[in-house]
Amino acid sequence: MQFEKVKKHIMAKLKKELPKNLTYHSLGHIKDVYTAAETLAKMEDITGEEHTLLLTAVLFHDSGFLRQQKDHEAISCEFVREILPKFDYTPDQIDRICGMIMATKIPQTPHNRLEEIICDADLDYLGRDDFFKIGNYLYDELSMYGLINNENEWNKLQERFLEGHHYFTTSAINLRKGKKDEYLAQIKEKIKNYN
Repeated sequence: MQFEKVKKHIMAKLKKELPKNLTYHSLGHIKDVYTAAETLAKMEDITGEEHTLLLTAVLFHDSGFLRQQKDHEAISCEFVREILPKFDYTPDQIDRICGMIMATKIPQTPHNRLEEIICDADLDYLGRDDFFKIGNYLYDELSMYGLINNENEWNKLQERFLEGHHYFTTSAINLRKGKKDEYLAQIKEKIKNYN
């Protein structure tokens, strides 16, 4: 696997071709999830080939946005199948990477440890200090797509999402669950005060 070459290739492609109006699913999000995946991989003792597969999946997990928002995970897998053979990834490695990418589709459905780690890394911000800042990027993006119309709708969406979400790895639970629960309580308060 020529990981460094793949990383350079896909990051350049995303930087150049991702729609500029994506405020959440941006290059910044990919870098953020990459950092979170590295942290969780270290905590979960993921090394060697598995580590490389995980980080490759992170780099490609939202590449489908290059084409469209709907079903972007499946499109990300098309890019993986098209690009990775050129960088010496085997069919089995590609299948495992696509499994990780598809696991991030909401609602998340991981079937193994690597899939759990990418899911937790993808939503790492839910339990971090920059939760509201990153949430605002998502609010702007969903507003642009016409999926939400005002702040109260957004808060209700976040309430449902946070109530339905759970981290999968022990590391993410220990790192992020407490703060995530605090944010859920704050959002419930906002909704109560809105009415």
